[in-house]
Amino acid sequence: MMGPQASRDEYGRLLLQHGPIDLIVEMYGDGVEVEKAYGQAQGFFQDVLDGLVGELAQLRRPVTAAYPMFQGKIAQRMARAVWPLRHDYITPMAAVAGAVADEVLAAAVRDRDLEKGYINNGGDIAVYLSPGSHLDAGVVADLPHGALSGGLSGKVRLAHDMGIRGIATSGWQGRSHSLGIADAVTVLAATAAQADAAATMIANRVNIDDPCIDRAAANSLDPDCDLGDRAVTVAVGELSEGARRSALLSGLDHARGLLAGGIIHGAMLSLGDQVATTGVTTMDDLDSREFLS
Repeated sequence: MMGPQASRDEYGRLLLQHGPIDLIVEMYGDGVEVEKAYGQAQGFFQDVLDGLVGELAQLRRPVTAAYPMFQGKIAQRMARAVWPLRHDYITPMAAVAGAVADEVLAAAVRDRDLEKGYINNGGDIAVYLSPGSHLDAGVVADLPHGALSGGLSGKVRLAHDMGIRGIATSGWQGRSHSLGIADAVTVLAATAAQADAAATMIANRVNIDDPCIDRAAANSLDPDCDLGDRAVTVAVGELSEGARRSALLSGLDHARGLLAGGIIHGAMLSLGDQVATTGVTTMDDLDSREFLS
């Protein structure tokens, strides 16, 4: 495997890649400050994957009664993000993409004078906002026909005073396996790591027993998967409107619990032509879908 790679896209954004990690880094502000921020992000990124690999065995273990202790900053952030969610089966890996985005962003903006910026790690986004600034981010209601094909279903506007610095999306056709059947669950939280972990757990709860759903043991699809032999979704057939509604409301109930507990700021859940939201209601211009309550 090649070492860490850095390049620029046609928009001048910094692209960082190493193994399974692909980051898009974009900062706004004075040109000199932006370039310094990009240099800091690139410098920090050099050791990210090696640091995670060094603690990977423990990162794949479920979080139980004992708080997991780690050496690296990213692993520590992962542990903090999943700890409030430990009452269901979860490992720190549920927060890995968001935690990487958070820590690379923290390195990029340290001692820099910037207006705003973000780091996108495969759809899990860490956001930096200076006082008075805002950032518009696209959201998808269907991962395979949205994020994976470049299409957006709507947008969310984040302002500095909202306290939201992380966005993450999960679903059964996303990058990671899911126990549920959500097309997409997008979560807004204080950090990308928290959003990442919460989106995973909410997406797991968008679920129902139905013969139209095909499942397989996670470790039969990926021997290294942290879900072990738990049944993950591999195909979803034509569900009735009632089945879709029941599954979506199950996930919505869990999202509301996380909102009440202060773990998330808001969530949008979608399945088929149905959408449910809770918390911060800044997701605008969604395409034509039925909203549940």
